[in-house]
Amino acid sequence: MTPACFSRLSNEMENLLKVERPETTKVIAWAAGNGDRSENADYIYGKKRLREIDRRLRFLKKRLSDAVVINPIEMKSSKVQFSATVTVEDEDGEQRSYSIVGVDEVEVSKGWISWKSPIGKSLLGKMVGDCVEVKAPKECFELEIIKIEYREII
Repeated sequence: MTPACFSRLSNEMENLLKVERPETTKVIAWAAGNGDRSENADYIYGKKRLREIDRRLRFLKKRLSDAVVINPIEMKSSKVQFSATVTVEDEDGEQRSYSIVGVDEVEVSKGWISWKSPIGKSLLGKMVGDCVEVKAPKECFELEIIKIEYREII
């Protein structure tokens, strides 16, 4: 993942641990003191929310501990690698730029595509001037690589 994604997920984990979880446990303790828990909406919702927070914390802890952070600014390659921003031209002459990112960072509207996506898979390892065939679920098409850059993805 990119440094920005690692930072975003770390901040989310810290917020869950230091803010949301303690607030939720306070609500549960308060609700438990109000008597019958079986019909206590605050208690029932609080317990459910606590389970959601704990599940997300486990996911984030595993994701962050397994993460390999790759800074695109430090990359030096003439081939398309993870974190590259690639300008391609389609069969109609239209140009687009895609940044190859991790699965937690995908934002298609910004041109951030996963390295696991059909386009991402097709581009990896290729060089400027290469034509790649993309086998998408609904169609197949060709793209020509016009430019490869390694710059900050923001």
